[in-house]
Amino acid sequence: MVFQVRERARGNVTTPMMLWASVMAVVIFIREAHRGPQTGALWAGVIATALLGIYLGWRRRGAAVFIAPIVSWLFAWFPLWIAAMIHDGFIKGLFVGLFLITIGWIGIGFLEFFGLGIVTFVVRSFRGPSNSSGPDVVIYGPDGR
Repeated sequence: MVFQVRERARGNVTTPMMLWASVMAVVIFIREAHRGPQTGALWAGVIATALLGIYLGWRRRGAAVFIAPIVSWLFAWFPLWIAAMIHDGFIKGLFVGLFLITIGWIGIGFLEFFGLGIVTFVVRSFRGPSNSSGPDVVIYGPDGR
């Protein structure tokens, strides 16, 4: 008896997710450090999140929505800590930054998850069902058929 399970990925999401996480790290840095135009940074984050959500929905990679906030945190925790030190001073910024990268990230990650999830769900629902070329499960009998 032989069981062979093969998963076919519909596309790689590594590069778009890394680009999105980089943009989000810059947006979060600008928002916390209070440097530059705040509204422009916020809209850049919203647009980047919408574009990643459209890409994930179109490629039917909705599970990546669960991983994206973690990847964003990996890219943004150090810049966020530095931004807190710029805004609040070195000593106070150490503690404020620690709070932001631990407790505050729950809120940031939820907003990213929520935004990506809604856009991905809407795009995926408009795209319709997938046209897979074969069955999901193939069972071979004892005689090889």
